[in-house]
Amino acid sequence: MKLKQKTTILFLSPWILTLLIFWLFPLVYSLILSFSEYNVLSGESHFVGISNYLELLKDGDFWTALKNTSFFVVGTIPFTTIFALILAILVNQNIPLRGLFRAGFFVPSITSMVVIALIFMNLYAKEGYLTFLCNLVGAPTPEKGWLFSTKTALPSIMLMDVWMSTGFYMLLFLAALQSIPLELYQISDTLGANWWQKFRHVTLPYLRPMSLFVILINTIKSFQIFVEIFVMTKGGPLNSTLTMVYMVYETGLHKFRMGYASAAAYVLFLVILVLSLIQLKLFGYGRTVED
Repeated sequence: MKLKQKTTILFLSPWILTLLIFWLFPLVYSLILSFSEYNVLSGESHFVGISNYLELLKDGDFWTALKNTSFFVVGTIPFTTIFALILAILVNQNIPLRGLFRAGFFVPSITSMVVIALIFMNLYAKEGYLTFLCNLVGAPTPEKGWLFSTKTALPSIMLMDVWMSTGFYMLLFLAALQSIPLELYQISDTLGANWWQKFRHVTLPYLRPMSLFVILINTIKSFQIFVEIFVMTKGGPLNSTLTMVYMVYETGLHKFRMGYASAAAYVLFLVILVLSLIQLKLFGYGRTVED
């Protein structure tokens, strides 16, 4: 082996070791656990085959968690993506203080999720600011607060997630907008194209790769929602905010059923994988702008 290759491996070794210890090993070990019944206290485990996966099919909490998680994904991604694109277009204009607006919209996405969750818990409280505003206009409000109603708890968390995440995806769309050649817009102007024609035939095709990236990572993040649930509702009330990752956490670390929790985690992994492949297919991954 040449000296250059040895040097390369030496510099890469910390990352490779981190990958093997903290990613690959847990991934493989959890797969093995999903086919086992593991006792956390004694450290003993015995093989049970696909019993954990079969039990999931009969578990009402699993289907509730999958339904709530799917509802969260479907109910947040379109709004987050559209709002992020609109904000990116607005802050890409030559307007006063546009740097301040960009920073202001981006700040929530880098603020601690725990801090944001605690702030919104106060906003959603029985005597919180949101209830106060609704009372001013005569709108109905939940009797015990927005997070204590089975009808409003999950939508309230979804609203918070859209507000918090939009700025991050706005920045990604902004980077994509600024990479579009200005000559294309100048040519469109000479051809008499209006703003909609320029947006449809110039902007959107160049935004397709970034749109795929935004929807893809947003889908993965939304399916893995945990911190918001852990801080704000603990899956309640009456499992109305129970999500897949919170179910895995509750089953594995509270009920000490590591094998069953691993099986649920791998089902979630397969769901995310299938949806990601579908999104890649729908967006024509690998095609150029001209295709």
